[in-house]
Amino acid sequence: QVQLVESGGGLVQPGGSLRLSCAASGSIFSIYAMGWYRQAPGMQREWVATITSGGSTSYADSVIGRFTISRDNAKTTVYLQMNNLKPEDTAVDYCTLRGARHYWGQGTQVTVSS
Repeated sequence: QVQLVESGGGLVQPGGSLRLSCAASGSIFSIYAMGWYRQAPGMQREWVATITSGGSTSYADSVIGRFTISRDNAKTTVYLQMNNLKPEDTAVDYCTLRGARHYWGQGTQVTVSS
């Protein structure tokens, strides 16, 4: 089974930074692509970033240049470094592992407000 636990969300002022973490269970973590999605109130879940098993990254246009996805296979953890946060980044952020299907964590709340 796959279990994902997100952490690191919180309240931050515009222009601030947060680092999200997603801890994954399982010893085969390293073979899977990992990603981050987010969902703002009343909105559809939106793709944010992906990192492949080989370390290639991709980002949504809205976050490129501000966010960085990374992974530590030894810790079976994926990260999302979020810089220069904007109010429109306010959302619940979800980690996903792409295996036979997408697996999801419970999410962590990011609130950007002055």
